[in-house]
Amino acid sequence: MEENRQFEDLNEEIGIVKISDEVVSVIAGLAASEIKGIVEMSSKTGEISQLFPMKKNVSKGVKVTLEENSTTIDLHVVVEYGINITEVSEKVQKNVKRTVETMTGLTVSAVNIYVQNVILPKPDKEEKEI
Repeated sequence: MEENRQFEDLNEEIGIVKISDEVVSVIAGLAASEIKGIVEMSSKTGEISQLFPMKKNVSKGVKVTLEENSTTIDLHVVVEYGINITEVSEKVQKNVKRTVETMTGLTVSAVNIYVQNVILPKPDKEEKEI
């Protein structure tokens, strides 16, 4: 009977799953960019993605600190002029937290938003003609 119990325990523990901070960064960056009012993620000076502007880097401006079963996410964002920064930031925090937790099973302990810049919206063609 002991042998069967050991066998059952082995079947329950098939192995471990480790999620890299880069994967969490990509998920967080995509979730943040879904929110209206976020123009782009802001890269830090000297980041390699600035050297290759043709390549879109969705984890740009995202810093993830992974602990055992939880994570803290820092997002550096550029927002559109005229939006309520507080409201947009709260939406980003909720969406990033929900998305990362749903996709990874990690507990998101904090989503910190750092607004790095404000960009004027591009004028429509009709506005240019007036």
